[in-house]
Amino acid sequence: MDSVTQIVLGAAVSEAAIGKKVGNKAALWGAIAGTIPDLDVLGKFFLGMVDNLALHRSFSHSITFSLFAAPILAWLITKIYKKKEATFFDWTWAMFLSFFTHPLLDSFTTWGTMLFWPFSEYRIAIKSIFVVDPLYTLPFMVLLIWALTKKRDSVNRQKLNNWGIIISTTYLLFTLFNKLYVDTKFEKSFENLEQKVTRFDSRPTPLNNILWTANAETENGFYMGYYSLLDSKPPSDYKYVAKNQNLVLPYQTNTDLNKLIEITNGFYTANKTPTGFQLNDLRFGEIRNFENDSSAFVFIYNVDTTEWQSLKTLLFWQQPNNFKDGKKSLGQLINRLKGN
Repeated sequence: MDSVTQIVLGAAVSEAAIGKKVGNKAALWGAIAGTIPDLDVLGKFFLGMVDNLALHRSFSHSITFSLFAAPILAWLITKIYKKKEATFFDWTWAMFLSFFTHPLLDSFTTWGTMLFWPFSEYRIAIKSIFVVDPLYTLPFMVLLIWALTKKRDSVNRQKLNNWGIIISTTYLLFTLFNKLYVDTKFEKSFENLEQKVTRFDSRPTPLNNILWTANAETENGFYMGYYSLLDSKPPSDYKYVAKNQNLVLPYQTNTDLNKLIEITNGFYTANKTPTGFQLNDLRFGEIRNFENDSSAFVFIYNVDTTEWQSLKTLLFWQQPNNFKDGKKSLGQLINRLKGN
């Protein structure tokens, strides 16, 4: 999830744990702990593109990291404050909650988190909520801020914070039920497609949980379609995209390429370029395709193969996104969200 949401979540669970003992300091340090796992983004300054992608939401988003980081941060906090309002174990518990709820929430989004690293590098990705969802964050944030204006021993303070946690968690459960319902609609519609679907994934579109999109894999390509909870008919208007994965086959011995394909979970297509090929990550869809027009994919990775024959080397770089038509895209999103 976005940084603001993780700050709110980390602050709220820490407040729930020891806010009555230490006041607003609980929320402050909870917010800090809720931010720390995302410092993996600093990898872009010293790692190549593929390794940086692999680092994102890996060890820093694991239960193991939470277990080790919590007492370290707790020890630091107890050294900063001379007045011992809470014990080391109190702070450890609060910081663990702030650390752990971060990857737990992230696991409901599309990218996936390595919750069980180092025992497993499998990325848990439930894909029931978009990485930025105002309906999850705003009520949660308002109730937390309201709670922090009350005295630490105020019953209303605890109630307001608890209600924020309850409402946000209830909404998260609501997204799971939405996903289950939407998946049945998509699966039923696949019976009418020309090619047999072997697997599919679904996820909500930006900023909402009403309009959903799915990638359905066939032998030679993918069907991409949308379904709104407000639609009056099942999904039917699918766009077909050829895999073109034959462009990738000659380079299968390259470790970075295999790592990149693993990151996409196999939901990718390729297209030829003058210097090699592009690999399109289908998990995040296209920048603008709510009205089934042509659009670039959100995540496109360029692979330069010019040095392959001599050095057995591939060069990777991510293509920058162009959101200059953001207003148009938002308008299309809202129109499609209203139903077909």
